[in-house]
Amino acid sequence: MFNILVVEDDFHTRKLIEDILLDERYTPVLAQSSQEALDILERQHIDLMITDIMLPGIDGYNLTEMIRDAGFSFPILMMTAKETIKDKRKGFLVGADDYMVKPVDEEELVLRVKALLRRAKIVNDRKIVIGKVILNYDSLTVRRKSEFFTLPQKEFMLLYKLLSYPDTIFTRRQLMDEIWGYDSKTDEHTVSVHIGRLRERFGRWPEFDIVTVRGLGYKAVKKDDR
Repeated sequence: MFNILVVEDDFHTRKLIEDILLDERYTPVLAQSSQEALDILERQHIDLMITDIMLPGIDGYNLTEMIRDAGFSFPILMMTAKETIKDKRKGFLVGADDYMVKPVDEEELVLRVKALLRRAKIVNDRKIVIGKVILNYDSLTVRRKSEFFTLPQKEFMLLYKLLSYPDTIFTRRQLMDEIWGYDSKTDEHTVSVHIGRLRERFGRWPEFDIVTVRGLGYKAVKKDDR
Protein backbone atom coordinates (compact mmCIF):
# COMPACT_ATOMS: atom_id res chain seq x y z
CA MET A 1 0.00 0.00 0.00
CA PHE A 2 1.39 3.41 -1.01
CA ASN A 3 1.22 6.37 1.38
CA ILE A 4 0.43 9.56 -0.54
CA LEU A 5 0.81 12.89 1.23
CA VAL A 6 -1.77 15.45 0.12
CA VAL A 7 -0.90 19.07 1.02
CA GLU A 8 -3.97 21.20 0.29
CA ASP A 9 -5.56 23.95 2.37
CA ASP A 10 -8.94 23.87 0.60
CA PHE A 11 -11.22 21.36 2.37
CA HIS A 12 -13.30 20.38 -0.66
CA THR A 13 -10.27 19.80 -2.91
CA ARG A 14 -8.48 17.88 -0.18
CA LYS A 15 -11.56 15.70 0.35
CA LEU A 16 -11.92 15.08 -3.39
CA ILE A 17 -8.31 13.96 -3.72
CA GLU A 18 -8.66 11.78 -0.63
CA ASP A 19 -11.70 10.02 -2.11
CA ILE A 20 -9.94 9.48 -5.46
CA LEU A 21 -6.91 7.94 -3.76
CA LEU A 22 -9.03 5.72 -1.53
CA ASP A 23 -10.91 4.44 -4.58
CA GLU A 24 -7.54 3.39 -6.04
CA ARG A 25 -6.60 1.70 -2.72
CA TYR A 26 -3.86 4.16 -1.86
CA THR A 27 -3.44 5.51 1.67
CA PRO A 28 -3.95 9.29 1.68
CA VAL A 29 -2.13 11.26 4.38
CA LEU A 30 -3.64 14.73 4.67
CA ALA A 31 -2.01 18.05 5.54
CA GLN A 32 -3.49 21.55 5.42
CA SER A 33 -0.16 23.39 5.39
CA SER A 34 3.50 22.93 4.53
CA GLN A 35 4.48 22.87 8.19
CA GLU A 36 2.00 20.09 8.87
CA ALA A 37 3.44 18.19 5.91
CA LEU A 38 6.99 18.58 7.24
CA ASP A 39 5.85 17.31 10.64
CA ILE A 40 4.31 14.25 8.98
CA LEU A 41 7.55 13.50 7.11
CA GLU A 42 9.42 13.33 10.41
CA ARG A 43 7.31 10.43 11.65
CA GLN A 44 5.86 8.63 8.63
CA HIS A 45 7.07 7.06 5.41
CA ILE A 46 5.69 8.74 2.29
CA ASP A 47 5.83 7.30 -1.24
CA LEU A 48 4.54 10.32 -3.16
CA MET A 49 3.38 13.87 -2.42
CA ILE A 50 0.65 15.92 -4.08
CA THR A 51 0.91 19.56 -3.14
CA ASP A 52 -0.87 22.79 -3.95
CA ILE A 53 1.35 25.79 -4.60
CA MET A 54 -0.72 28.50 -2.90
CA LEU A 55 -0.54 27.42 0.74
CA PRO A 56 -0.64 29.39 4.00
CA GLY A 57 2.84 30.21 5.30
CA ILE A 58 5.36 28.19 3.30
CA ASP A 59 4.16 27.84 -0.29
CA GLY A 60 4.40 24.69 -2.40
CA TYR A 61 7.56 25.82 -4.20
CA ASN A 62 9.45 26.35 -0.96
CA LEU A 63 8.03 23.17 0.54
CA THR A 64 9.29 21.16 -2.43
CA GLU A 65 12.70 22.79 -2.26
CA MET A 66 12.97 22.08 1.48
CA ILE A 67 12.01 18.45 0.96
CA ARG A 68 14.62 17.97 -1.75
CA ASP A 69 17.27 19.74 0.33
CA ALA A 70 16.46 17.33 3.18
CA GLY A 71 17.24 14.38 0.92
CA PHE A 72 13.75 13.03 0.23
CA SER A 73 13.54 11.56 -3.27
CA PHE A 74 9.90 10.47 -3.52
CA PRO A 75 7.94 11.86 -6.51
CA ILE A 76 6.21 15.21 -6.09
CA LEU A 77 3.16 16.23 -8.11
CA MET A 78 2.33 19.93 -8.01
CA MET A 79 -1.32 20.84 -8.40
CA THR A 80 -2.38 24.44 -8.87
CA ALA A 81 -4.51 26.93 -10.76
CA LYS A 82 -1.28 28.49 -12.10
CA GLU A 83 -0.69 27.23 -15.62
CA THR A 84 1.91 29.45 -17.27
CA ILE A 85 5.19 28.02 -18.56
CA LYS A 86 6.99 30.26 -16.06
CA ASP A 87 5.08 28.67 -13.17
CA LYS A 88 5.77 25.16 -14.43
CA ARG A 89 9.45 25.89 -14.98
CA LYS A 90 9.77 27.15 -11.42
CA GLY A 91 8.09 24.01 -10.09
CA PHE A 92 10.42 21.68 -11.97
CA LEU A 93 13.49 23.71 -10.98
CA VAL A 94 12.76 23.33 -7.27
CA GLY A 95 12.32 19.56 -7.62
CA ALA A 96 8.78 18.71 -8.73
CA ASP A 97 8.39 15.64 -10.94
CA ASP A 98 5.07 16.51 -12.53
CA TYR A 99 2.58 19.36 -12.72
CA MET A 100 -1.21 19.29 -12.91
CA VAL A 101 -3.55 22.22 -13.39
CA LYS A 102 -6.77 22.59 -11.39
CA PRO A 103 -9.66 21.89 -11.43
CA VAL A 104 -8.85 18.27 -10.58
CA ASP A 105 -9.73 15.73 -13.25
CA GLU A 106 -10.05 12.33 -11.56
CA GLU A 107 -8.81 10.21 -14.45
CA GLU A 108 -5.85 12.46 -15.14
CA LEU A 109 -4.85 12.51 -11.48
CA VAL A 110 -4.93 8.71 -11.26
CA LEU A 111 -2.88 8.36 -14.45
CA ARG A 112 -0.24 10.78 -13.24
CA VAL A 113 0.01 9.21 -9.77
CA LYS A 114 0.37 5.71 -11.21
CA ALA A 115 2.99 6.87 -13.70
CA LEU A 116 5.03 8.63 -11.01
CA LEU A 117 4.91 5.61 -8.67
CA ARG A 118 5.99 3.23 -11.42
CA ARG A 119 8.78 5.56 -12.47
CA ALA A 120 9.94 5.77 -8.85
CA LYS A 121 10.09 1.98 -8.63
CA ILE A 122 12.31 1.86 -11.68
CA VAL A 123 14.66 4.41 -10.14
CA ASN A 124 14.76 2.87 -6.66
CA ASP A 125 15.43 -0.72 -7.69
CA ARG A 126 18.55 0.30 -9.65
CA LYS A 127 19.32 -3.21 -11.00
CA ILE A 128 17.50 -6.18 -12.55
CA VAL A 129 18.97 -9.68 -12.74
CA ILE A 130 17.36 -12.29 -14.99
CA GLY A 131 19.43 -15.44 -15.24
CA LYS A 132 22.77 -14.37 -16.74
CA VAL A 133 21.45 -10.94 -17.75
CA ILE A 134 22.14 -7.87 -15.58
CA LEU A 135 20.59 -4.45 -16.21
CA ASN A 136 22.27 -1.63 -14.30
CA TYR A 137 20.17 1.53 -14.03
CA ASP A 138 23.02 3.82 -12.96
CA SER A 139 25.22 3.02 -15.96
CA LEU A 140 22.45 2.28 -18.50
CA THR A 141 24.19 -1.02 -19.25
CA VAL A 142 22.99 -4.51 -20.11
CA ARG A 143 25.39 -7.41 -19.66
CA ARG A 144 25.24 -11.12 -20.42
CA LYS A 145 28.48 -13.05 -19.87
CA SER A 146 31.02 -11.40 -22.20
CA GLU A 147 28.40 -9.35 -24.08
CA PHE A 148 28.02 -5.78 -22.90
CA PHE A 149 25.85 -2.89 -24.13
CA THR A 150 25.55 0.73 -23.02
CA LEU A 151 22.15 1.83 -24.27
CA PRO A 152 20.70 5.27 -25.07
CA GLN A 153 18.69 6.43 -22.06
CA LYS A 154 15.19 6.05 -23.50
CA GLU A 155 16.00 2.65 -24.96
CA PHE A 156 17.36 1.44 -21.64
CA MET A 157 14.41 2.82 -19.68
CA LEU A 158 11.98 1.08 -22.02
CA LEU A 159 13.68 -2.28 -21.54
CA TYR A 160 14.04 -1.72 -17.79
CA LYS A 161 10.39 -0.82 -17.53
CA LEU A 162 9.17 -3.92 -19.35
CA LEU A 163 11.46 -6.26 -17.40
CA SER A 164 10.45 -4.66 -14.09
CA TYR A 165 6.92 -5.95 -14.69
CA PRO A 166 7.19 -9.23 -16.64
CA ASP A 167 3.98 -10.45 -18.30
CA THR A 168 2.35 -7.04 -17.76
CA ILE A 169 0.96 -5.48 -20.93
CA PHE A 170 1.73 -1.79 -21.46
CA THR A 171 0.11 0.29 -24.17
CA ARG A 172 2.25 2.57 -26.30
CA ARG A 173 0.57 5.52 -24.61
CA GLN A 174 1.49 4.25 -21.13
CA LEU A 175 5.10 3.77 -22.15
CA MET A 176 5.18 7.22 -23.73
CA ASP A 177 3.79 8.84 -20.57
CA GLU A 178 6.21 7.12 -18.22
CA ILE A 179 9.44 7.24 -20.23
CA TRP A 180 9.09 10.23 -22.54
CA GLY A 181 6.85 12.20 -20.16
CA TYR A 182 3.13 12.80 -19.88
CA ASP A 183 3.30 16.04 -21.88
CA SER A 184 5.66 14.74 -24.57
CA LYS A 185 4.79 15.69 -28.14
CA THR A 186 6.69 12.67 -29.48
CA ASP A 187 4.61 10.34 -31.63
CA GLU A 188 3.71 6.92 -30.20
CA HIS A 189 5.45 5.37 -33.22
CA THR A 190 8.68 6.20 -31.39
CA VAL A 191 7.92 3.37 -28.94
CA SER A 192 7.66 0.88 -31.81
CA VAL A 193 10.99 2.08 -33.21
CA HIS A 194 12.71 1.60 -29.83
CA ILE A 195 11.12 -1.82 -29.38
CA GLY A 196 12.53 -2.79 -32.77
CA ARG A 197 16.02 -1.72 -31.73
CA LEU A 198 15.80 -3.72 -28.50
CA ARG A 199 14.75 -6.83 -30.42
CA GLU A 200 17.68 -6.39 -32.79
CA ARG A 201 20.08 -6.30 -29.85
CA PHE A 202 18.57 -8.91 -27.56
CA GLY A 203 16.20 -11.01 -29.66
CA ARG A 204 18.52 -14.03 -29.59
CA TRP A 205 19.08 -13.94 -25.84
CA PRO A 206 17.33 -16.88 -24.16
CA GLU A 207 16.35 -15.17 -20.89
CA PHE A 208 13.49 -12.99 -22.13
CA ASP A 209 11.35 -11.97 -25.09
CA ILE A 210 9.65 -8.67 -25.87
CA VAL A 211 6.22 -9.64 -27.14
CA THR A 212 3.75 -7.60 -29.16
CA VAL A 213 0.19 -8.03 -27.90
CA ARG A 214 -1.82 -7.20 -30.98
CA GLY A 215 -4.20 -4.29 -30.49
CA LEU A 216 -2.91 -3.60 -26.97
CA GLY A 217 0.82 -2.99 -26.68
CA TYR A 218 3.93 -4.81 -25.45
CA LYS A 219 5.08 -7.03 -22.63
CA ALA A 220 8.28 -8.75 -21.54
CA VAL A 221 8.19 -12.49 -20.98
CA LYS A 222 10.85 -14.24 -18.91
CA LYS A 223 11.95 -17.61 -20.27
CA ASP A 224 13.80 -20.51 -18.66
CA ASP A 225 17.37 -19.61 -17.76
CA ARG A 226 19.97 -21.24 -19.96
